[in-house]
Amino acid sequence: MSVLVEGASDAWVITRRNLRKILRVPDVLVFTTLSPIMFVLLFAYVFGNAIGSQDTGVDYTEFLVPGIFAQTVVFGATFTGYSLAEDLQKGIIDRFRSLPMSSSSVVLGRTVADIGINIVSLVVMALTGLVVGWRIRSSMVEALAGFLVLLVFAFAISWIMATVALLVRTPEVVNNASFIVIFPLTFIANTFVSISNLPGPLATFANWNPVSAVCQAARELFGNTDPAATVPDAWSMHHPVLYTLVWVVLILLVFVPLSIRQYRRATSR
Repeated sequence: MSVLVEGASDAWVITRRNLRKILRVPDVLVFTTLSPIMFVLLFAYVFGNAIGSQDTGVDYTEFLVPGIFAQTVVFGATFTGYSLAEDLQKGIIDRFRSLPMSSSSVVLGRTVADIGINIVSLVVMALTGLVVGWRIRSSMVEALAGFLVLLVFAFAISWIMATVALLVRTPEVVNNASFIVIFPLTFIANTFVSISNLPGPLATFANWNPVSAVCQAARELFGNTDPAATVPDAWSMHHPVLYTLVWVVLILLVFVPLSIRQYRRATSR
């Protein structure tokens, strides 16, 4: 028990260090929130008229904003990888490893601190969404559950990015490598368009894409779906919350031990 308490204490110290670092460089937080706001405005006012006539059963803005939420938390995970690679490049990780602290606390503290960034991003985006016409049509408990599902999924993706950062070690490579994976995951999904508008193979991929499940789960929990609208036959789209949580557990089971093992091996170049 004492080992767990000491590990949690070490992780909390690292979390506070990362949060203080963000507060001292507010530019990072500003530009992290500006990007999703631009996506909301771009799709709501520029592309919305062209693709908003899909058979979603709801106003396109209410279809769009939960998708932007999901895209933002997935893209936000790259910040975890970038920051960890930067610490590694500057030798800060070497300094941490010389201290008598748990080997898992540095990565855990990084991923927990980035939940704070995601919370700020979601609050700013929710306010932007309300301005452009998005509305929550469910209960307060269901809405909070929607935001919680998004944050839990973001936490899991952060561990993937942490593993990538410890493998490639440079922030520039982390950005390039992560976007190769993130772009198809977020765009071959129901993030911006209904899956029914995608051709056969892409529709099959989108049906089982975990990002599609997160989008669908958020829409259902925010009340942004039409019960009369056609839902794809895939089990994942009929049980999006459960499917998302299954992915979260699988990702954590695989990437938490992988990232901790890689952290023990990592040294700065």
